[in-house]
Amino acid sequence: MALPHVFEASWPDPTKLGADSKSAAILLNEAKETFAGHLKVRSDEISFLGEPSLGFHLGISGLISPDSRLVFSNIDRMEVFAVADFLSPKIPNHQIQVSQTGQADFQVLSPTDVAVLQLCNRETGTIWRQQTLNCEAIFVDATASGVRLPLPENWSTALWDSTSWAGPSGLGILAISKKAKWENPLPHLDNRANPGPTSLPLIVSSALAIDSWVADEKNLADKIGALNLEIRKFISENIPDSDLAPHGADHLISASFLYINAEQLVTVLADKGFAVDSGSACNATNMQPSHVLAALGLLTQGNIRLTIHHATTFEDVKTFLETLKATIEELRK
Repeated sequence: MALPHVFEASWPDPTKLGADSKSAAILLNEAKETFAGHLKVRSDEISFLGEPSLGFHLGISGLISPDSRLVFSNIDRMEVFAVADFLSPKIPNHQIQVSQTGQADFQVLSPTDVAVLQLCNRETGTIWRQQTLNCEAIFVDATASGVRLPLPENWSTALWDSTSWAGPSGLGILAISKKAKWENPLPHLDNRANPGPTSLPLIVSSALAIDSWVADEKNLADKIGALNLEIRKFISENIPDSDLAPHGADHLISASFLYINAEQLVTVLADKGFAVDSGSACNATNMQPSHVLAALGLLTQGNIRLTIHHATTFEDVKTFLETLKATIEELRK
């Protein structure tokens, strides 16, 4: 209901003169304050990105110095791997092999290192077990955790995706700590972190979404946790030859099924009215299954990823699980 007003009020350029632009500037500042309050950063540390994935390059590369080594885990997002490859001719990197529970041992860090810290893995829901990171700088990937998990005290740069709090897609929030030694790795003419303007309507809509999401989370977090346990229990007891990733974030579940083609399973479930994602579909470039599932020693075949939303009900889950069981039995024939 608020969207028409948002687009009507936020179309002017907030950097220009004039009454409409001044009103748009007020909206932008209010949105920044909203994000700052929920993400626990300063409003003047926030930049908005029209392409969330650009934040990986800005957040990591901007921290690199000639003496740096980039340290990341083998279950980080592919965007991190791409940044590491881009930097590798000049900057060495070290890839940490995680444990079967998805935990990375950052004891390998040295004082001049730049570390990539993933608060929550978006495929399996694995949550980072807090530990002290003794290094020069830390880039925090909060794209899957959203507001659920706090930043470590010594963070340098951090990236969120608006969709993690049910906000609009196409919006990333990059925070650069005032304490960080960060230099823009992109060609630039001013002090902005991003190279161009970002849609103000998307920013304001996302600010409204994060307010609503946080209010709902206080009341619905216990229900989400109960639904997670119900799904896990049903799959373990009723679907043979299945593999569940270790319990992490309550809102994410990764399940794999032997003798099942993931793409076919996702398509059939979609036809039956259930939208799920897959982590085992081959990458179009290297034709490899999910590097996250492989790193954890989990079944990479027939994988689906489930996201439990605030609006999900127990009746929804019951119907989905019955449909999932019947669908897998059909596809295995």
